[in-house]
Amino acid sequence: MKKVRYSSGSPANLSFLFTVMRRASTLASSVLSRTLTPTLHEGGALSTINHRFLLVALYSTTSNTGSSHSRRIFNPFSSSLGVAGALVSAAAAASLSQDVLAKEPPLAELVPKEVVLYQYEACPFCNKVKAYLDYYDIPYKVVEVNPISKKEIKWSDYKKVPILVVDGEQLVDSSAIIDKLRNKIHGKEIVESASDKDDDEEIKWRRWVDNHLVHVLSPNIYRNTSEALESFDYITSNGNFSFTEKITVKYAGAAAMYFVSKKLKKKYNITDERAALYEAAETWVDALNGREFLGGSKPNLADLAVFGVLRPIRYLRSGRDMVEQTRIGDWYTRMENAVGKSARIKA
Repeated sequence: MKKVRYSSGSPANLSFLFTVMRRASTLASSVLSRTLTPTLHEGGALSTINHRFLLVALYSTTSNTGSSHSRRIFNPFSSSLGVAGALVSAAAAASLSQDVLAKEPPLAELVPKEVVLYQYEACPFCNKVKAYLDYYDIPYKVVEVNPISKKEIKWSDYKKVPILVVDGEQLVDSSAIIDKLRNKIHGKEIVESASDKDDDEEIKWRRWVDNHLVHVLSPNIYRNTSEALESFDYITSNGNFSFTEKITVKYAGAAAMYFVSKKLKKKYNITDERAALYEAAETWVDALNGREFLGGSKPNLADLAVFGVLRPIRYLRSGRDMVEQTRIGDWYTRMENAVGKSARIKA
């Protein structure tokens, strides 16, 4: 694709350039404050995205072929865009008391008549809920929320995702959703033989997912230009975006999120992104202590939580590296087999 260059000497071109820049900055900030919501809150908004970051990111300095000088151009497709960012973050763990459940569908009379998940496809917390629904073969419909207009959830006072509507009842917050859904569907079937030690272990590792694991994902999936663009390609390809929004999010948005990623790394004392990811994976495998799953012979809710938040990155470069460089691959494969096919049905 031929790059389009705008000369800095033309007033007409400058006017056009800054008009494009202002519009792109406004749209990218709007998108980022909604789409990449797990960065600081579960399904919520980023604290601040400075428009000046976007304006700077949308410029690139490129050397002319065969020339000794550089010229400043507006080129959203330039490989020199600095990209990084954050897709995921921690959410406060809520209602974490759990029991080990058998791998089988609920009794027919306990299965909800209608389950609808309002989500962002790439949201790790939404994927955590989907891992639970898939594992227990609970049919559900998906409504992909446009992160800019959020028109799909205007009916709700709760403006984050995931939102799960079960037979007309709204459930929010991924951990609380799973707890409440479990109580509704499995309340009388919960295995009573689970010990207090089992409960404590499951609670501990579910909290670990929300308070630690999600923090190491963002710096990895946006570690460099190629990985950032790969990640944003996944986000825009699977999200509910218009064509213009896709272009803005993938390029201008990724560039702006570089600054957010730097702040997150500093906040969580991450210096080597891959080392932190590998350490988290090895920590989880150590917790298994030789068992097939943390729940023993079958996954428990901690297994499903780890699997759910890792599922969006598994086949990105960071996820492939994680599987190749750590011992987590065997457990992940077992989880893929245990969770099985998606229980999603057409809306």
